[in-house]
Formats: sequence, C-alpha cells, structure tokens
Amino acid sequence: MNVIRSLIFYLLFYSVSIFHVLGSVLAIPFSTRLLWAAVRGWAQWHRWCVTHILGIDIVMEGDVPDGPTLFVGKHESFFEAIDAPALHRDPSVFAKQELFSIPGWGRAAHGYGLIPVARDQGAKTLRNMLSNAREKVADGRPLVIFPEGTRVPHGERRPLLSGFAGIYKLLGLPVVPVAVNSGPLYHRKWKKRGTIIYRFGEVIPPGLPRDEVEARVHAAINALND
Repeated sequence: MNVIRSLIFYLLFYSVSIFHVLGSVLAIPFSTRLLWAAVRGWAQWHRWCVTHILGIDIVMEGDVPDGPTLFVGKHESFFEAIDAPALHRDPSVFAKQELFSIPGWGRAAHGYGLIPVARDQGAKTLRNMLSNAREKVADGRPLVIFPEGTRVPHGERRPLLSGFAGIYKLLGLPVVPVAVNSGPLYHRKWKKRGTIIYRFGEVIPPGLPRDEVEARVHAAINALND
C-alpha cells in the first residue's frame, strides 16, 4: 500500500504543481498578494496530498508567534520546505541558490521573496541575505531558516552553520526553534503512513551571546530525534 499511495501522490501532486507554478509566475506582474496566495495554495495542495493520499497526520505542538520572527528549523526532508507557506503566514525562506535556476519555479521563488543562499561567496552572501531579510521583515513577514544547511537524516545532530549566528545578531529578531520528524515517513521513495510532528520551542530573545543561542537552538531543533 505504501507503494500505491506514493505513486498516486507523485502523480497528483507534481502534475497539479505545474499549474500552481504557472499561476505564480503569471501573477508576478500583477499583484504580490495574488502571488502569495498562489504559493500558499500550492503548499496547501501539498499538505492535502500528504494527509489524504499518503495518510500522514500533521501535529503541531507549542505556540506559533505571528509577525516578524526568525523560525529556525530542523530539515529532514522536502516536506517542511514545501509546507512552510502553509505553516506560516507568507514566510520568506532562506533557500540554496541552486534552486533558483529551476525553470519557472526559480522565477516564482524570486517573486515570492525567498532569500537565496550562495554558500561559496562568504561575506558577500551574508550582506545580500541580510539586505533581503530586512526588506521582508519590514513587510511584516516571518523568516524561516534551516541552520544545518542541508537535509539531515533523522536522529543525527549536526552543528549549525556559522551564518546563523551572524543573521541572528544583525537582524535582532526573536528566534523560535522548530523540531520536525518528517524524515522516516517522507524522505524515502515509498513514503509511509504515520504522524509528522512540529514542535515549536520557547521564544529565544535577541541579543544573546553566540554560544548560548546556538546551544539553545541546537538542543530545541533536535528535540524529536528519538
């Protein structure tokens, strides 16, 4: 049954996603709000497919603040990246530069306000990210970052990339760490039924020393490793 459900999921989600991407690109010249709605609709379609076709329940634990907040999340699969616009209100997500070269999707991502991360450009990358991030914060949007820099197998605890501390310090935003356990169910060819949990940690105020904020975030995003 996992194989059958997965095949139906791939067919329906990706075929309909083509129209969501096209709609997002077409909305860019006309209305930012319309673009945001198109992207949110795509994320909600993905969530519908996950729950109704794959049979995966989605549970949220803890409080989710509204407004400009830096959400710092565990990244185990594509699930939480695609789900971000359904989970948050018009979030701006830090995403690796390579994704922006995908035809159609890349243009929609730029228009929506994802923040490109070019890992090989050092200080220049940090300046560009901060400039983009401040624009999004001025619009009242939350920010989402995966500070381990890539998808991490469930149960592994990898160190945070150094860029996170710089972003935290220079943006001066409260931080909410987010643990998620999507890997065992979603990060596989034949996806499995079960429950994906989001666990939102306590709000971490701005201005803390680097070692303290990194330790608190690292512990909180790994809270669902067992």
